[in-house]
Amino acid sequence: MTTTPLYDTLHRYVDEGTVPGAVGLLAHCEDVEVVAVGHTAAGGPTPMTRDSIFRIASLTKPVTAAAVLMLVDEGRVGLTDPVEKWLPELAEPMAVLTPDSPLDDLVPANRPITVEDLLTSRTGWGFPSDFSLPAVQALFEVQKDGRFPHAYPAPDTWLTDLAKVPLLYQPGEAWLYGTSSDLQGILIARASGHPLPDFLAERIFKPLAMKDTAFEVPAAERHRFTTSYRQAPDHTLEVMDTPDGDWSRIPAFPSGGGGLASTADDYLAFARMLLSGGETNGRRLLSATAVRRMTTNHLTPAQRRIGRLFLEGEGWGYGAQVDITTTHPWNTPGRYGWVGGTGTTAHLAPSTGMVSILLTQVAMSNPTPTPLMRDFWHCTAPTTAGGQLSRP
Repeated sequence: MTTTPLYDTLHRYVDEGTVPGAVGLLAHCEDVEVVAVGHTAAGGPTPMTRDSIFRIASLTKPVTAAAVLMLVDEGRVGLTDPVEKWLPELAEPMAVLTPDSPLDDLVPANRPITVEDLLTSRTGWGFPSDFSLPAVQALFEVQKDGRFPHAYPAPDTWLTDLAKVPLLYQPGEAWLYGTSSDLQGILIARASGHPLPDFLAERIFKPLAMKDTAFEVPAAERHRFTTSYRQAPDHTLEVMDTPDGDWSRIPAFPSGGGGLASTADDYLAFARMLLSGGETNGRRLLSATAVRRMTTNHLTPAQRRIGRLFLEGEGWGYGAQVDITTTHPWNTPGRYGWVGGTGTTAHLAPSTGMVSILLTQVAMSNPTPTPLMRDFWHCTAPTTAGGQLSRP
C-alpha cells in the first residue's frame, strides 16, 4: 500500500492511542488529499470516514466573522459603528484601572466599543496570557468553556451578565481571546433580525453546499458523528460528549465563538470561498475588500505580546490568526486560520493557494497547539515533502 506523509502522521497518533481517529485534508486547487484513520469512538466499531462529523469549536470563529462582514457589505452594520446600537447592554462599560487592579478600582471606558473591536477581539473582554488577574477571574464566571454549549444561558441573559464584568483593557487597546466572537453572534442575530443558526444556514451554508454544518446534528446523521473526549490525569481518554448528547438539539445560546459541528469537505468549501476572494460558483458572498480585511493582521507588536499564550507571536485578522513570521515551516506570511479546543485546526494560505484541515475528537488540554497539530502542520507545509499533494 502506498502511503503519504499525511497518512503516516495521522496513523501514528491513532496507533499510539493519542486519538481514536482523525480526518486530515490537504487541498490545492482541484487536487485534494484526504486521509481518514481510526474510528469515530474509542474502541468502537465505526471507522472514521471522510464525511465524519466533528464538533469544530473555535473554527466557528472565522465563519461568524464572515457573517458580520456580510452585514457590513450590505451597509446594515458599519465597522466604526458603536455596538451599543444593537447591544445596548454594552453602552456604558467600566474598565479596571490597570489589568491587575482589583474589581472595585474602575474607570469608565474611554470610548464606545465598535464593530471592528468585536471583529479584532479588542473589545476589552476576553482572556490574556495571565488568567490570574482579578477581572479575568470574574470573566470566567460568565465566559465558560465553549465546548459545553448547553452550559450557557440565552444570549440576552449572558449579555446582561457580561456587562457586569469590567473590561480588562480599554476598547481597542489589547487583543483578548474568546468573548468577542460570541458577541459577534449576538450582533448578527439582532442586526439581521434572524437567529444566528438561520442566518448562517441561509447566507453561508446553503450557498456553499455545507450540508453537514450546523449547531445541531440531525438524528439521521448521528451515525457519522464522533464521540468527543478529553485526556484524563492518568492520560486515558474520558468522554466529553456523545453523538446523542449536546449537539442533538440547538442550544439556548448558539455560540458564534465555538458552537458548530462540521466535516472536512464542508470546511474546505468555506476556505475556498475565502481563497477566491469571496466568490463561489460565480456567486459573490463577500466583497474582496471584506476578505482582505478578514485575512490581514490588525494587531500591533504590543497587542501580540499580550496574547502570546494563544498567538505565539503571530497576528490576528477578523476571526482567526494571521501569520506574520516564518518561525516554523508552516508559518507562511498571510496564512489564515485557527485551532479548535475540541482538537481541530484549519488554515488557508493565499500565497500558495493551500488549504489544510485536521479534525480529531480529543480536546486540547490548554491553549497551546498539541503535538499532533504541529506534526500535521509540518507534514502539510508547502516547504516540506509532506506538502506535495497526491490524489487519493
